[in-house]
Amino acid sequence: MVIATLCGMGFGTSMMLKLFIDDILKVEGIKAEINPWDLGSFKGNKVDIVVAPIDMESHLRDYTAKVVYINNLVDKAEIKEKVLAAIRELS
Repeated sequence: MVIATLCGMGFGTSMMLKLFIDDILKVEGIKAEINPWDLGSFKGNKVDIVVAPIDMESHLRDYTAKVVYINNLVDKAEIKEKVLAAIRELS
């Protein structure tokens, strides 16, 4: 399974989300490749799940993978709940 974490520019948000998800999946015993990207570099890549801030919704509406939108980027409980639900949905 490949998961992309996204931010608008640079790698701050996407790297933070990647590190949070790394920790969550390690505890859950789930293996996945997690790639942090900015939106411009991400376009054209194929992944199973995209995790992005809610303000990126308009940029990802037509993306074919499962997209998880995060409202509060420092709420680890929200990230855990939404990412694990997406993984279960795809399994």
